[in-house]
This record gives sequence, structure tokens and C-alpha cells, in this order.
Amino acid sequence: MGGTLAARTGPGVSVRPAAKCKFRIMCLVSILCSLMLLEACSPPRPDHPVIGAKNFTEQVILGELLAQHIEATTGLHVERRFYLAGSYIAHQALISGRIDAYVEYTGTALTGILKQPLQRDAARTREIVARLYREKYDVVVTAPLGFENTFAMVVRGDDAQRLGLRTLSDAARVAPTMRLGVGYEFQERPDGLKGMSEVYGLHFAGVPRVMDLGLLYRALNAKQVDIVAGNSTDGPIRAYGLVALEDDQHYFPPYEAVPLVREATLAHWPQIRTALAEMGGKVSAEEMRSMNNSVDGEHLDPADVVRAFRLRKGL
Repeated sequence: MGGTLAARTGPGVSVRPAAKCKFRIMCLVSILCSLMLLEACSPPRPDHPVIGAKNFTEQVILGELLAQHIEATTGLHVERRFYLAGSYIAHQALISGRIDAYVEYTGTALTGILKQPLQRDAARTREIVARLYREKYDVVVTAPLGFENTFAMVVRGDDAQRLGLRTLSDAARVAPTMRLGVGYEFQERPDGLKGMSEVYGLHFAGVPRVMDLGLLYRALNAKQVDIVAGNSTDGPIRAYGLVALEDDQHYFPPYEAVPLVREATLAHWPQIRTALAEMGGKVSAEEMRSMNNSVDGEHLDPADVVRAFRLRKGL
């Protein structure tokens, strides 16, 4: 029916084009003012670095290690935000600026965060992870801490001896008689249960029992399950005389522990770069396993365990 000189803003109300334009400008200004008010009311970014950690013992120890070393070498106060659930939550906290750094594992970063194909070479994995974090998230991957924490399928020591279990290929022979316990992430990850079962032909008894990581070894010792998907540096492996089966077909990718830090953080506090570089190569797998056991097995405070470690290492 052709154009009209009036535009409706509500039932029974007409506004001419000039008034309509003015009305829209006023609405836009109102929205912008509201956004500015919300920004002004939001809590300011703390003027100190914030170190994060995921929700298991080793992560808390590593987070505390970074925090203590940064404090000792830079004089900065460091806030701790630990127990950030899984990898995805820690990653989101990092890229959104709620934390400035945390320790990740290269294989987890490659497949779980960056959604890249599995790689078997540690140096190649590290190179891909470093490049993509820089390009996609403005995050720097610093020097590896010196150890690798890979997934490990763990059985009771007496079962390993009785059944002749040394490798995952050995486990395939008896898997139909074994009840499996796994953490939430391992069941879903592309480098987790499904792929491992296909490579080794593992078919366990019934459906896996999915539980919090902290409960896996309790369930194994209580004989509620017969094999669990743990981590190679878990303290209970040594403390309870358990056996981690060898990944003889090299299914799992490298999982080097590497601190991740925001580029904006390094620009604001350049001394943190030096502090993190000094941590490169300082933690062996055995030292990590020992610290984990001190917390899990001996119930020591993670901060005290880290202070003792730093004293021994001259840090």
C-alpha cells in the first residue's frame, strides 16, 4: 500500500520520521550509559597476578609452586585461585583474564583444548601448542617444568603379579574379567577411553564406573574396581604398591607440564617471564610423584610441601 509518514512506537502512538530518529538516538544513548554504569560497578581487576589450578592434588602443588616462586623472585603478591574443576574451566578462566597463569599438559592442550589431531613427538606437540595458543588466545607457553604426566592404567600390585600384567597389551587378555574405574574427562576425551580401547582391543566387564579422580584409588584398594585410569605421577601408585601398566603401543600423546601465561600479564609484569623461565626443567617425574604422595598419603599441606621442595632445589 505504499509508504507512510508515521511509524508506530506503541498502540495508538504515531511519531514522524524526525522524531523517530531522535527516539532511536535517545534509546542508544540510554543503552550505552547503562553499559558504562555496569562496567563502573563491576569489581576492578586486581593489581596483582592470579595463579590458577585444576581440581586435583598435583595441580594445586604446581599452582602453589608457581605462586611461591613468583612471590620470592619478584616481590609481587600472588593470589591463588585453585580447584577450577577441569581443563575447560581453567582454560576459560585464563583467556577471560580471571587468572593470569596455570600449568597445563601439552597432550591435554593439543587434543582437549585446541582440538588438534594426536601427535606422538613431544617437541612437535609443544611447537603446535605454543603456536596456536599464541595465535588464538594471546597466551605464552613457557618452558616445560621437566616432567611428563601421562594417563596411566593402574592395577593392584598383587593382581599384576598373579596375572602377569606389565603392559596394556597384557591387560587385553584379561580385560573382560576386570571392572574399570575412570574420571569424568578420561571417558569423554579424544585421547581417552574410546581410542585406547580400540587400539588395544580392551573390553572390560560391564560399563565403566565414572567417579571423581580423588576416589579412583580408594575404589581400587577397596576392590570395587580392578583397574583405573589414573596419572603416571599420582602419589598413591607408590604409596599403595600399585602398578602402572606400560603403554607399549604408544597410544597416549606427550603430556609435558608447561606453565601457560597471558601475554598481557607478561607485558604488565615482565619480571614474571624471568621467574617462570627459572622453573624450566626443575621438577622430575619422581619428585612430582613424591610431592603428590606427601599431600595425598601423608596429608601434608601443599604450601609446606612446595616450600620444602624449593629449599631442596635452591630456588
